[in-house]
Amino acid sequence: MNSTPESNFAQLGLTLPPAPKPVGVYKPLLIVDKRWVYVSGHGTVQEDGTLIKGRIGKDMDADQGKLAARQVGLAILATLKANLGSLNRVKRVIKVLGMVNCTTDFEKHPFIINGCSELFAKVWGEENGIGVRSAVGMGTLPDNIPVEIEAMFELEEK
Repeated sequence: MNSTPESNFAQLGLTLPPAPKPVGVYKPLLIVDKRWVYVSGHGTVQEDGTLIKGRIGKDMDADQGKLAARQVGLAILATLKANLGSLNRVKRVIKVLGMVNCTTDFEKHPFIINGCSELFAKVWGEENGIGVRSAVGMGTLPDNIPVEIEAMFELEEK
């Protein structure tokens, strides 16, 4: 039996939060040329709709920050599923941009964003679930969330 992104996600035993609604003038997801999916920056939306908040290096440690990044990945999956109908429509991860709300002396930005990247690798597999990536530190993020991530995906051809 071939595994699919949907079956891979189900095996993880994780739950998707509600797909976040835009809090500004933007679209959560945009499909270009029926092939590329751009996902706006997502935050740490939890199952109950609340946000994980805090600055890494001050209010939380790196391991908590990595879990927050995984939660952002789950929010991105929720947006993909809500807009595409199924994670199976996504062929591969192209790019991830991870922004980390951290103290000025914090230097493990890639470790934090691995929380999202590892999730995507489990959903789409090592070959298609790992794309190019940037992980950068920020002075602040909206609502004092610890992580914001935007991503680009390639769709399966119909």
